[in-house]
Amino acid sequence: MRKLIITFAILLILTISSFAQNVRFTRSGLIEYQKNVNMYAIIQRSIDKENETLLKPAFEAYKEQHPQFKELKSTLMFANNKTLFTPVGVNTPITSFFNDPQIAMQNNIVYSDLVNKQLISKRKVFDEIYLLKDSQKNIKWKFTDEVRDVAGYPCRRANGLTLDSVYVVAFYTDKIPVSGGPELFGGLPGMILQLALPHENVSWIATKVQEVEFPVNSILPPTGGSIVNLKELIDKLKSVYKDNTKNAFEYLKAFLL
Repeated sequence: MRKLIITFAILLILTISSFAQNVRFTRSGLIEYQKNVNMYAIIQRSIDKENETLLKPAFEAYKEQHPQFKELKSTLMFANNKTLFTPVGVNTPITSFFNDPQIAMQNNIVYSDLVNKQLISKRKVFDEIYLLKDSQKNIKWKFTDEVRDVAGYPCRRANGLTLDSVYVVAFYTDKIPVSGGPELFGGLPGMILQLALPHENVSWIATKVQEVEFPVNSILPPTGGSIVNLKELIDKLKSVYKDNTKNAFEYLKAFLL
């Protein structure tokens, strides 16, 4: 009986060891993301009793000429605990009565050093180019039991809060053990493959993940632009939006997300 138990234990250990060796983790690669912006919902939020006489007819005309969702592409390179998020293509503003809100744009190139918890983000703010150098975004995450498959990877849901009031929903996978994600988002025990800002009507989803071995030092930060830290960028934005109106707050929030 004792020999049988020992034999079973050895077989169990070998089975677990074999399973562990066959589990693959992607540590270097390229992710393609699609950003979806619900333009109808964003425009609808800007209409109130004071402006509805002018904006409602303009909104109906907009819906006849433009799709509900604006789609934008981007890529994320990751290797050696570094990531580089890069928009693909050029943002083409929609020609209409309504200007594209900042939240519907994609102008940021974002480099993250996950070991040193530093980021460098090249971003266009109106006609100026800034190189934001600061620590990584602080997001308060809370884990849930919800799971789903994204781009062929099993993902777990986490809910977060950023900028004190912006609600974030993320699906991350520990099969890519890199604490990154689209734009400035990260800080989870795995790569974020799907992200949503429900109240901002914006989301990102990975459409393709490729395992790629990049040469050493191939993931480098962007260059050019006026160097600022986060506080300096906020001060510059506040100097433009000196009032406390709802529109000013929305612009400030969109530039900082």
